[in-house]
Amino acid sequence: MHDHDEANGTNGKIDVPDDVQDAIRTLIRWAGDDPQREGLLDTPKRVGRAWKEYCQGYLEDPASHLSRQFEEVGGYDELVLLKDIPFQSHCEHHMAPITGKAAIAYMPRDRVVGISKLARVLHGYARRLQIQERLTAEVAKCIWDNLNPHGVAVVIEAEHGCMTGRGVRTPGVGMVTSRLFGCFLDDQRSRKEVLSLMGYG
Repeated sequence: MHDHDEANGTNGKIDVPDDVQDAIRTLIRWAGDDPQREGLLDTPKRVGRAWKEYCQGYLEDPASHLSRQFEEVGGYDELVLLKDIPFQSHCEHHMAPITGKAAIAYMPRDRVVGISKLARVLHGYARRLQIQERLTAEVAKCIWDNLNPHGVAVVIEAEHGCMTGRGVRTPGVGMVTSRLFGCFLDDQRSRKEVLSLMGYG
């Protein structure tokens, strides 16, 4: 059986330190299994590589994705909205998956960015240990601080593994968080319009 990381060419060269592998073996043993069992022999390396990938957001500055801005927008000054952006994060309390989608909107003042950059900002913060409330706030503030728009709106809807796989074990429950700045916070009509276009009207 091939190591999935090596088979698909991702993270095959990441060196997982011995102390990290030992910690994962300890966890396997504590959970009730034998880390020397054939099927688990390479698991410490795989898990170490996977967590380095899950948390690669610590290695980047999400704001850097907004550095290339375009001022020649043909006079366009209406809403820019990217919605249904899928993401995965991990909660800082149980390190369980947070899986969901985000809608990100801004009202440009005099400049815009490529729409893929909004998703990159989201992923930059999502690929860290998170809580959904902070993730929502960080994405919104990053766009607000770096694009100087009239307004920013971020809505995130996600399902939390710490609720579906443990504790109350209640799958199918989505948590919704939002953060608004500028015109979307101050003007009720603008707020209603952007939330409606996002699908939360």
